[in-house]
Amino acid sequence: MSLSLPGRVVVFDYGEVISRTPHAARAALLEATGLDADTLFPVYQELRHDLDRGDLTVLEYWRAIAERTGRTWSVTEVHRLWTLDFTGWFEVDPEVLALVEELHDGGTRLALLSNAGFDFGDPYRRSPMGSLFETVVVSAEEHVLKPDASIYHETCTRLGIEPSAMVFVDNRAENAAGADAVGAVGVHFTSAAGLRRSLEELAAGL
Repeated sequence: MSLSLPGRVVVFDYGEVISRTPHAARAALLEATGLDADTLFPVYQELRHDLDRGDLTVLEYWRAIAERTGRTWSVTEVHRLWTLDFTGWFEVDPEVLALVEELHDGGTRLALLSNAGFDFGDPYRRSPMGSLFETVVVSAEEHVLKPDASIYHETCTRLGIEPSAMVFVDNRAENAAGADAVGAVGVHFTSAAGLRRSLEELAAGL
Protein backbone atom coordinates (compact mmCIF):
# COMPACT_ATOMS: atom_id res chain seq x y z
CA MET A 1 0.00 0.00 0.00
CA SER A 2 1.37 3.39 -0.99
CA LEU A 3 2.22 5.97 1.63
CA SER A 4 -0.35 8.76 1.58
CA LEU A 5 -1.04 11.92 3.57
CA PRO A 6 -4.60 12.91 2.67
CA GLY A 7 -5.39 16.55 3.19
CA ARG A 8 -1.71 17.53 3.36
CA VAL A 9 0.75 18.79 0.75
CA VAL A 10 4.29 17.52 1.20
CA VAL A 11 6.79 20.13 0.03
CA PHE A 12 10.36 18.99 -0.55
CA ASP A 13 13.64 20.83 -0.51
CA TYR A 14 15.90 19.62 -3.31
CA GLY A 15 19.62 19.91 -2.50
CA GLU A 16 20.91 17.08 -0.30
CA VAL A 17 17.36 15.84 0.22
CA ILE A 18 16.32 14.58 -3.21
CA SER A 19 19.80 15.17 -4.61
CA ARG A 20 22.96 13.63 -3.25
CA THR A 21 25.87 15.70 -1.98
CA PRO A 22 27.94 16.30 -5.15
CA HIS A 23 31.29 15.00 -3.87
CA ALA A 24 32.63 14.06 -7.32
CA ALA A 25 31.68 17.46 -8.76
CA ARG A 26 33.43 19.25 -5.91
CA ALA A 27 36.59 17.25 -6.49
CA ALA A 28 36.38 18.13 -10.20
CA LEU A 29 35.99 21.83 -9.34
CA LEU A 30 39.15 21.75 -7.24
CA GLU A 31 41.07 20.20 -10.11
CA ALA A 32 39.64 22.62 -12.69
CA THR A 33 40.28 25.74 -10.62
CA GLY A 34 43.61 24.67 -9.15
CA LEU A 35 42.37 25.85 -5.76
CA ASP A 36 42.36 23.91 -2.53
CA ALA A 37 39.13 23.18 -0.67
CA ASP A 38 39.86 25.64 2.14
CA THR A 39 40.23 28.44 -0.41
CA LEU A 40 37.40 27.64 -2.82
CA PHE A 41 34.49 26.33 -0.82
CA PRO A 42 34.11 28.99 1.90
CA VAL A 43 33.83 31.61 -0.87
CA TYR A 44 31.63 29.32 -3.00
CA GLN A 45 29.24 28.90 -0.07
CA GLU A 46 29.24 32.51 1.11
CA LEU A 47 28.46 33.90 -2.35
CA ARG A 48 25.91 31.15 -2.98
CA HIS A 49 23.40 33.03 -0.86
CA ASP A 50 23.57 35.97 -3.29
CA LEU A 51 23.18 33.61 -6.26
CA ASP A 52 20.25 31.78 -4.68
CA ARG A 53 18.57 35.07 -3.73
CA GLY A 54 18.77 36.17 -7.35
CA ASP A 55 21.18 39.02 -6.62
CA LEU A 56 23.90 37.53 -8.85
CA THR A 57 23.73 35.88 -12.26
CA VAL A 58 25.65 32.65 -12.75
CA LEU A 59 28.43 34.53 -14.57
CA GLU A 60 28.60 37.20 -11.87
CA TYR A 61 28.76 34.52 -9.19
CA TRP A 62 31.74 32.74 -10.71
CA ARG A 63 33.47 36.02 -11.56
CA ALA A 64 33.06 37.04 -7.89
CA ILE A 65 34.61 33.76 -6.79
CA ALA A 66 37.50 34.41 -9.18
CA GLU A 67 38.06 37.88 -7.77
CA ARG A 68 37.97 36.64 -4.17
CA THR A 69 40.42 33.81 -4.87
CA GLY A 70 42.87 35.71 -7.08
CA ARG A 71 41.83 34.13 -10.36
CA THR A 72 40.65 35.49 -13.70
CA TRP A 73 38.26 33.29 -15.71
CA SER A 74 36.94 33.83 -19.21
CA VAL A 75 33.31 33.09 -20.08
CA THR A 76 34.50 29.80 -21.58
CA GLU A 77 36.26 28.86 -18.36
CA VAL A 78 33.29 29.94 -16.25
CA HIS A 79 30.99 27.82 -18.39
CA ARG A 80 33.14 24.77 -17.71
CA LEU A 81 33.10 25.41 -13.96
CA TRP A 82 29.36 26.02 -13.99
CA THR A 83 28.82 22.76 -15.90
CA LEU A 84 30.83 20.76 -13.39
CA ASP A 85 28.95 22.30 -10.49
CA PHE A 86 25.47 22.35 -12.02
CA THR A 87 25.38 18.79 -13.30
CA GLY A 88 26.71 17.48 -10.00
CA TRP A 89 23.50 18.59 -8.30
CA PHE A 90 21.38 16.38 -10.54
CA GLU A 91 22.54 13.06 -9.17
CA VAL A 92 19.54 12.13 -7.04
CA ASP A 93 19.16 9.71 -4.16
CA PRO A 94 16.97 7.04 -5.77
CA GLU A 95 15.54 5.98 -2.42
CA VAL A 96 14.30 9.49 -1.68
CA LEU A 97 12.96 10.11 -5.18
CA ALA A 98 11.20 6.73 -5.08
CA LEU A 99 9.53 7.86 -1.84
CA VAL A 100 8.43 11.09 -3.55
CA GLU A 101 6.97 9.01 -6.37
CA GLU A 102 5.26 6.68 -3.89
CA LEU A 103 3.58 9.66 -2.23
CA HIS A 104 2.50 10.97 -5.64
CA ASP A 105 1.10 7.62 -6.70
CA GLY A 106 -0.75 7.35 -3.39
CA GLY A 107 -2.57 10.60 -4.13
CA THR A 108 -0.56 12.98 -1.92
CA ARG A 109 -0.12 16.46 -3.32
CA LEU A 110 3.53 17.45 -3.73
CA ALA A 111 5.61 20.57 -4.39
CA LEU A 112 9.26 21.62 -4.46
CA LEU A 113 10.73 24.61 -2.60
CA SER A 114 14.44 25.15 -3.17
CA ASN A 115 17.05 27.76 -2.38
CA ALA A 116 18.62 27.82 -5.84
CA GLY A 117 19.70 30.13 -8.63
CA PHE A 118 17.73 31.07 -11.74
CA ASP A 119 19.45 28.31 -13.71
CA PHE A 120 17.70 25.58 -11.71
CA GLY A 121 14.10 26.61 -12.34
CA ASP A 122 13.48 25.05 -15.74
CA PRO A 123 15.52 21.88 -15.08
CA TYR A 124 13.52 21.30 -11.90
CA ARG A 125 10.23 21.80 -13.73
CA ARG A 126 11.04 20.01 -16.98
CA SER A 127 12.92 17.01 -15.63
CA PRO A 128 11.15 13.66 -15.14
CA MET A 129 11.23 14.44 -11.42
CA GLY A 130 9.34 17.66 -12.05
CA SER A 131 6.30 15.74 -13.27
CA LEU A 132 5.64 14.72 -9.66
CA PHE A 133 5.21 18.29 -8.36
CA GLU A 134 2.23 20.62 -8.67
CA THR A 135 4.45 23.65 -8.36
CA VAL A 136 8.13 24.50 -8.05
CA VAL A 137 9.25 27.53 -6.02
CA VAL A 138 12.83 28.70 -6.60
CA SER A 139 14.32 31.27 -4.23
CA ALA A 140 16.09 33.32 -6.93
CA GLU A 141 12.80 33.83 -8.73
CA GLU A 142 11.24 35.12 -5.49
CA HIS A 143 14.33 37.10 -4.41
CA VAL A 144 14.09 35.62 -0.93
CA LEU A 145 15.71 32.67 0.83
CA LYS A 146 14.43 30.08 3.26
CA PRO A 147 13.87 30.37 6.17
CA ASP A 148 12.22 33.75 5.51
CA ALA A 149 8.53 33.33 6.27
CA SER A 150 7.43 34.92 2.99
CA ILE A 151 8.69 32.06 0.83
CA TYR A 152 6.67 29.50 2.77
CA HIS A 153 3.58 31.69 2.50
CA GLU A 154 4.16 32.12 -1.25
CA THR A 155 4.36 28.35 -1.64
CA CYS A 156 1.10 27.90 0.23
CA THR A 157 -0.58 30.62 -1.85
CA ARG A 158 0.40 28.87 -5.07
CA LEU A 159 -0.96 25.62 -3.72
CA GLY A 160 -4.17 27.21 -2.45
CA ILE A 161 -3.66 25.93 1.11
CA GLU A 162 -3.19 27.25 4.62
CA PRO A 163 0.26 26.65 6.17
CA SER A 164 -1.29 24.07 8.52
CA ALA A 165 -1.81 21.81 5.49
CA MET A 166 1.87 21.89 4.49
CA VAL A 167 4.50 19.35 5.50
CA PHE A 168 7.93 20.73 4.62
CA VAL A 169 11.04 18.53 4.34
CA ASP A 170 14.52 20.10 4.44
CA ASN A 171 18.01 18.92 5.35
CA ARG A 172 18.72 22.17 7.17
CA ALA A 173 17.17 22.30 10.63
CA GLU A 174 16.71 26.09 10.44
CA ASN A 175 14.61 25.74 7.28
CA ALA A 176 12.41 23.05 8.82
CA ALA A 177 12.04 25.32 11.86
CA GLY A 178 11.08 28.17 9.55
CA ALA A 179 8.18 26.08 8.28
CA ASP A 180 7.13 25.32 11.84
CA ALA A 181 7.19 29.04 12.60
CA VAL A 182 4.52 29.81 9.98
CA GLY A 183 2.25 27.00 11.18
CA ALA A 184 3.33 24.21 8.85
CA VAL A 185 4.92 20.92 9.91
CA GLY A 186 8.69 21.04 9.42
CA VAL A 187 10.53 17.75 8.99
CA HIS A 188 14.30 17.81 9.39
CA PHE A 189 15.68 15.38 6.80
CA THR A 190 18.62 13.18 7.78
CA SER A 191 18.02 10.01 5.74
CA ALA A 192 15.48 8.38 3.46
CA ALA A 193 14.62 5.84 6.14
CA GLY A 194 14.16 8.55 8.76
CA LEU A 195 11.96 10.55 6.40
CA ARG A 196 9.75 7.54 5.73
CA ARG A 197 9.31 7.00 9.46
CA SER A 198 8.40 10.66 10.01
CA LEU A 199 5.85 10.63 7.20
CA GLU A 200 4.36 7.34 8.33
CA GLU A 201 3.92 8.80 11.82
CA LEU A 202 2.21 11.87 10.38
CA ALA A 203 -0.02 9.68 8.21
CA ALA A 204 -1.00 7.56 11.21
CA GLY A 205 -2.12 10.69 13.04
CA LEU A 206 -4.42 11.94 10.28
